[in-house]
Amino acid sequence: MLTKSTTVTMLPVHDADRAGHFYGDALGLHELRPDPEGNRTFEVGGGNAITLRVLPDTPPSEHTALSFEVTDIATEVGELERRGVAFLDYDTENFRTVDHVATMGGEKAAWFQDTEGNYLCLHQAAK
Repeated sequence: MLTKSTTVTMLPVHDADRAGHFYGDALGLHELRPDPEGNRTFEVGGGNAITLRVLPDTPPSEHTALSFEVTDIATEVGELERRGVAFLDYDTENFRTVDHVATMGGEKAAWFQDTEGNYLCLHQAAK
């Protein structure tokens, strides 16, 4: 049943046009369909999608809202930086990024925020 379903991640946004430019231009995602309510939907592969849902009174999550699995995180980070994406860096006792990437056990990850404050992540299985 659900194990074969495609998914749509719904992210709250205050300004769908501003967020839409970020997802389309900075992240390079293809917009699927217009929505009469002002929501914008972008294809992310495997039949899955992200819908930017206009919810002006809803704050963004304080944690990662979604993560993109990539095969070469360093290349993806570099490409997104060239497109204007600002990555978050961390340096704590238990958690540290190097060149925007944290290595945690069996994976690597890098975080950034969209224009609406939603936390997004790139992750790659460590080799």
